[in-house]
Amino acid sequence: MRKWFVIAAALVALGIPAAYAAAPAKDKPATAQAQGSEESAAKACKAERQSLGLEAFQKKHGTNHNLRNAFGKCVSAKSKDGDDEQDEADDEGGKSSGPAKACKAERTSIGTDAFARKYGTNHNLHNAFGKCVSSKAKGKAKDEDDDEKDHD
Repeated sequence: MRKWFVIAAALVALGIPAAYAAAPAKDKPATAQAQGSEESAAKACKAERQSLGLEAFQKKHGTNHNLRNAFGKCVSAKSKDGDDEQDEADDEGGKSSGPAKACKAERTSIGTDAFARKYGTNHNLHNAFGKCVSSKAKGKAKDEDDDEKDHD
């Protein structure tokens, strides 16, 4: 009986740390950009809390019975607002206004079959969009390098 108890205790002692080690970290942001937006949101909430005062801040953002979750709710709301603004900037010609947008417009204007024949290089021509984006990005980078050389 004692032998089984010792074996069971050893298994439990080894199993619990292993279970914690294998658990994923759900609260960590996936990218550095997400972490940066959360940090800036936290700074904005901290400044808002100082300007409004603790009680007013808790009344504004708190949702539980004692309003103690106000800071987390504020950070969550501000980081979501920042993501929406970033998406709008991308839609209005931010980061996505480059080669991918140009290739998408070209594919729409000449048709998918002609586009695939023009840019596709593999057996089924399904790599056409990637090849188009790559060629336009390289061309853009080459143009920028030429501009820098002209200024030197």
